[in-house]
Amino acid sequence: MEKYDIRDPSLAGEGKLRIEWAAKEMPVIELIKRRFAKERPLEGIRISACLHITTETANLALALREGGADLMLCASNPLSTQDDVAAALVDCGIPVNAIRGESDKTYYQHITAALEHRPQLTMDDGADLVSTLHKDYAELASDVIGGTEETTTGVIRLRNMARTGNLCYPLIAVNDAQTKHFFDNRYGTGQSTVDGITRATNILWAGRKVVVCGYGFCGKGIAQRAQGMGAHVIVTEVNPIPALEAAMDGYQVMPLVEACTMGQVFITATGDASVIDEPHFERMKDGAIVANSGHFNVEISVPSLERLAKGKRRVRPLVDEYTLADGRHIYLLADGRLINLAAAEGHPASVMDMSFANQALCAEYLSTMRGQLGPDVYPVPEKIDQEVGRLKLASMNIAIDSLTRKQEDYLASWESGT
Repeated sequence: MEKYDIRDPSLAGEGKLRIEWAAKEMPVIELIKRRFAKERPLEGIRISACLHITTETANLALALREGGADLMLCASNPLSTQDDVAAALVDCGIPVNAIRGESDKTYYQHITAALEHRPQLTMDDGADLVSTLHKDYAELASDVIGGTEETTTGVIRLRNMARTGNLCYPLIAVNDAQTKHFFDNRYGTGQSTVDGITRATNILWAGRKVVVCGYGFCGKGIAQRAQGMGAHVIVTEVNPIPALEAAMDGYQVMPLVEACTMGQVFITATGDASVIDEPHFERMKDGAIVANSGHFNVEISVPSLERLAKGKRRVRPLVDEYTLADGRHIYLLADGRLINLAAAEGHPASVMDMSFANQALCAEYLSTMRGQLGPDVYPVPEKIDQEVGRLKLASMNIAIDSLTRKQEDYLASWESGT
């Protein structure tokens, strides 16, 4: 086995039990894993994956290995690693470089270790692996067949790389698959964000004023779940279309500087930087709770909060109390990192089943398209997206209708009118 770096190998037994539990909620990945074991479509292909090291990711990794892949994993977030899962994967023969709470220096050392695997396929969650390869290990790019990206943030980065001519190989935007963002981003992020904040703070949501920054699919899910818990939800946006949608979905919509005087819990989910900054902290009520559910810890300007504060103390695990000059207190959760993975277990396995099915099938697709795709960001092939949806419905024992020949002919024609 190649070199690995984890916290404690003795945690492997506990990790295997948790991976097994998650597998019960991931029937689509199980079907793909069985087919991969027979067909071995990834035989000998080196894959470096920078993903959250969780029970769900472990089941993806095991499916890729069954397909013949030579796989190495590192973490895509310093606080998202489940150390027992990392130990279990290493015990199963899959090298992992990830430790929960690792420093930024160690985080990038682990990414370097994954790149030293000399990948032919990359899997990314935030594009740190891909960007590091392009900046510091450009000589590796010629061997890379392609890669996949799991997040909105990562897709934005990759499209910027493609736009400026810096992208060296084809990437598939798994995040944009319908079976990913309709379900993972909305239902997964919504539930796991509320779960993470609840575990960190033990607050009662009913009657509380919650400000959701951003109304993409993640923001929609968060607003929906917070409202379902009885919260009064305010949405802030910079794009008029989702702002209009939020208003028509029944939420208050206003600029963030106005919402700051009303909100009690603030949640960012935009994919941008400094969404909550000094002007917002200055207007927040005493006791405001601030959390991030976007991929990187840049949405909440922690340096601005540090400058404004005259004191700081940790009052609960992952809860830091900042005392401002006028005596107000603001509570920052998980250092501004992904609250659903830092304070909880991330998305439910049944949702990640579809996201990771897309990852696995797109890896297979890229291996068959070697040399046929230029450097760009591509959508998930519709056939793969539809197949994931079909398999998920089948696993839930849900049947749907099929078009008749007459209906197919009508949809393919143009002559028929009123």
